[in-house]
Amino acid sequence: MGYSPDQVLDLWFPNTGFWDSQEAFGAWIRERMYGGMDAIICADFADLTRAAAAGELDNWAETAEGRVALLIALDQFPRSLWRDTPGAYAQDIKANLLVLEGVRNGHFAQVAPYKKLFFLIALGHCEGPDHLDRLDLIDTLSEQLIAELPEALAPLSEGLLSQNARVRGVIESFGRHPHRNPHYGRVSSAAEEAYIATGDFPHVQSNAPGP
Repeated sequence: MGYSPDQVLDLWFPNTGFWDSQEAFGAWIRERMYGGMDAIICADFADLTRAAAAGELDNWAETAEGRVALLIALDQFPRSLWRDTPGAYAQDIKANLLVLEGVRNGHFAQVAPYKKLFFLIALGHCEGPDHLDRLDLIDTLSEQLIAELPEALAPLSEGLLSQNARVRGVIESFGRHPHRNPHYGRVSSAAEEAYIATGDFPHVQSNAPGP
């Protein structure tokens, strides 16, 4: 079966006016970030997600819009299809490289600000020794995104920067996302166990812009 970037873009960015108000935008974000899309992704996009993970859709990255679609298929869809398993995070490195290349080649600059958001989310998701450097980049890219926000959504800029700071605090403290430890079978330190026990993680709480 052939797959098109438009299948992903039409699902993720419907023409519903979600960009017109804080209320509409908040509902759009909540549906995508907290499991609201799980059923449709598992039912209708499982094969596409597997194809993206297998590298069969890499040519999508030849265009800016195609890169956004591939990024969502690699960074967002696995978190629904393989939720609470290592597979949910297995494409994070590839998605991260896709973002970095898109920043360098101008694709990030070409897309709408609500699409830019998923570049930032992917950079924060990917664990690794350069994580803090990427969080510095997120701050820089966030300023570009904020400059493009319509007036109705300008108040969201504070929340975006606050979310970035929360993720940075976790990585500065632990060097990784400890809430993933049980899914990976990683042994948690005492400090990580205390953090996990709080249940207050920037990527999974209802006030965060990404899982």
